[in-house]
Amino acid sequence: MIGVGGLGSPAALYLAGAGIGHLGMVDSDKVELSNLQRQMLFTALDIGKPKVKVAEQRLRSLNPDTKITSYYLRLTSENIVSIIKNYDLVIDASDNFPTRYLVNGACVKTKKTLIHGAIFGFEGQVIVIKPGAGPCYCCLFPEPPPPGSVPSCQEAGVLGAVAGVIGLVQATEALKSILEIGELLVGELIIFNALEMNFRKVKVPKDKNCPVCGKK
Repeated sequence: MIGVGGLGSPAALYLAGAGIGHLGMVDSDKVELSNLQRQMLFTALDIGKPKVKVAEQRLRSLNPDTKITSYYLRLTSENIVSIIKNYDLVIDASDNFPTRYLVNGACVKTKKTLIHGAIFGFEGQVIVIKPGAGPCYCCLFPEPPPPGSVPSCQEAGVLGAVAGVIGLVQATEALKSILEIGELLVGELIIFNALEMNFRKVKVPKDKNCPVCGKK
């Protein structure tokens, strides 16, 4: 689990509740007051504490049989492969473009299934990236937007409940992947619009010239 904020909080709760054997969580942030409207793992008593440490305690109380490993650090190109190699799949619940591209590249390199989620305002999106079986994040978004061109959730705002919806979709896709049931969102981007209360799917083709997953 990359990030235990708005998306990671609901996803982690449902995964631990479902009995995941080993859940790892990476986050370098501390709990802030502004987090509480959408990050349901935390309370006002947790403000100032490392998110992963609070999350670890909360999830252990929910399911003591799930092994929890927390990484209170910033994910970098130097440490990401050594962390994700110990897990069957990765959930990208991060909130910034550099981390998303970093995670995508590492998952393609190590052939790890990646469940990407993102939220903004009243909308959210999820896609499952399965190396060798569909497009990657760079096929969908070849280049990150220029720095500062897209405001963060803290700057632009986000409806807290939207984070809950997208986090639950990510947890659902993770459980389906582990149980090998149903059809995963491989090559399909699902977009949730809270104001219209609808979901729509967009087909995402694999880019054969993609610098990350295309043929070299």
